Amino acid sequence: MPQTIKILLEKPITSASFLNAAAGHTTTTSPEVKQTQTQELHKTSLIQVCKALQDAANKINELQENLFKQHKEQIAKLSVEIARKILVQKVQQGDYQIETIVKNALENAPTHQDIVVHLNPEDLIQCQKLQKDDATGTLAGIKLIPDQNIGRAECTLETPKGIIESLIEQHLEQITKALKTAE
Repeated sequence: MPQTIKILLEKPITSASFLNAAAGHTTTTSPEVKQTQTQELHKTSLIQVCKALQDAANKINELQENLFKQHKEQIAKLSVEIARKILVQKVQQGDYQIETIVKNALENAPTHQDIVVHLNPEDLIQCQKLQKDDATGTLAGIKLIPDQNIGRAECTLETPKGIIESLIEQHLEQITKALKTAE
């Protein structure tokens, strides 16, 4: 049966020596050395945890990039379909500025002389009113004609050098191409 021995010391132990019987030498460990060793272990552990977190963050970023690349075309199509639905709703409600649409089309015209603008009959009324109210504005001197084949919020310009179309579907196609090629 083991016996317990109590030793009463006059002073606290400030260092200890351990005999390594296999190696045949003594190792001394003071509280300061032990604290430094503990701090080094904590520091090493913290460095390992930080490295593991950084590796995990890098893998998540890589996964996100791969998912975006894989679904880029579907994201582009979805975005354009959402835009199409919003545009259709805005056009049905008449919530657009036909003058702005015509101005944008005119900016692409090679010349501003002898231009004929084809408009949806509903938009024609608005443009004629704007043309009458501002005789020196953007629409001054431009011939406006009704065209049942032109949708609302769209126009076609006839110039001596060619035809310029401002059609919603063409704009959506341009957006689709831009989204597909964007990085």
